Amino acid sequence: MPKKIDPQVRERAVRLVLEHRSEYPSNARAVAAVARQEGVGVESLRRWVIQAEIDAGGRDGRTSEEHAEIKRLKAENRRLRDDVAVLKAATTFFAGELDPRNR
Repeated sequence: MPKKIDPQVRERAVRLVLEHRSEYPSNARAVAAVARQEGVGVESLRRWVIQAEIDAGGRDGRTSEEHAEIKRLKAENRRLRDDVAVLKAATTFFAGELDPRNR
């Protein structure tokens, strides 16, 4: 199970990369330096920076809000499919009970 990173640490690390990346020869070097300094994974920090850029409109992709909406809609869709399955089973049961040939 992945460890949970404190949101404040995450925000600070992303902010540091965005503020100081011009001081490094590449974005990857800035990410690596800040990741080492903050004690987070390099790949995690790289993904957080990309997501922050998307959320700010500086990059194409799905925003965090869109990801949350998709997750919510998938959960709702799953719940509704379960409800439909229960209703179909109940309909089949009650239709059999009401059939005069079963008496």
